Amino acid sequence: MKPIVYSVILSVVLSIAAAGQAPQQPAEKPAAVLPTVNQILDRYVEALGGKAAMEKLNTRVSKGSFEAAGGGSGSVEIYAKAPNKNALIVDVEGMGQFRQGFDGTVAWADNPQAGVREMDGQELSVTRRSAVFHGPLKLRELYPQMTLKGTQKVGERDTYLIEADPGDASLRRMYFDARTGLLLRNEIERDTPQGRATFQTDLEDYKEVDGVKIPFTVRQANPNLTLVVKLSEVRHNVPVDDTKFAKPAAQ
Repeated sequence: MKPIVYSVILSVVLSIAAAGQAPQQPAEKPAAVLPTVNQILDRYVEALGGKAAMEKLNTRVSKGSFEAAGGGSGSVEIYAKAPNKNALIVDVEGMGQFRQGFDGTVAWADNPQAGVREMDGQELSVTRRSAVFHGPLKLRELYPQMTLKGTQKVGERDTYLIEADPGDASLRRMYFDARTGLLLRNEIERDTPQGRATFQTDLEDYKEVDGVKIPFTVRQANPNLTLVVKLSEVRHNVPVDDTKFAKPAAQ
């Protein structure tokens, strides 16, 4: 199994043209009025529990397990701290521990094969955005250019697709459930050493924890790996030492 880059985080452009009609032809049914980007983002915040509930939280510790397609399983621990620190620890059975973190400035990854490395460029900027603790409240700030691209199906659900351009040549696509307002799918398109690639995350099984909805099942797919993460425990506002996010010393 290759090292894993995790990240545990939509719009429609409508163009209505009035077409001329020949005599005796029935009028076309008017297209439905779709929400704006701002309306979709505001509804997302409310669907999660609301701004006030989210701002009461300043740390999150999540624990669970994962299974990878083609074999491989283990445990997962995710630590997050406001305003913008996070760390992921993945214990892979028979392979050891894979870790990734962001301390507010430095993004890093550590695995048994390659050791410790520091991220830079586009990978750093993508990781920095994903580490923002109150990310759903700051989407407009993180993505200056957001466009409503259309309606899309995610499974059987109708969604609004918002395409977000952060200005670093990466691209984020967010698929918001038209019925509930929740984010169902997140796609990050960015450059890798192997070329342009898309990293897809499907968010399922939302449950309320301390007044805020959290997806307890996360399906991740990238060019190297497909896996399912299932959380068993989420705790908020527990002490998390900053050493959790610090880049390890090289061995």
